[in-house]
Amino acid sequence: MEKNTILEIFSQNMKRLRQNARITQEELSFRSGLHKNYISDAERGKRNISLKAIEKLARGLDIDLTEFFLQSN
Repeated sequence: MEKNTILEIFSQNMKRLRQNARITQEELSFRSGLHKNYISDAERGKRNISLKAIEKLARGLDIDLTEFFLQSN
């Protein structure tokens, strides 16, 4: 079985965490100060985002940034 790449893990977790928070991409955009297209691209694994952007997203979701990198079984 092939393991997911770090980008796949991140993007899947980002979408799940946003949905669990019951907010739209637009709301996360507002909370994080990042453009909604940037958030959409990141959730689809189309953007390799910076550590600074990850920190902004974590603040916008009110989570510890390590949650983006946890691999589910």
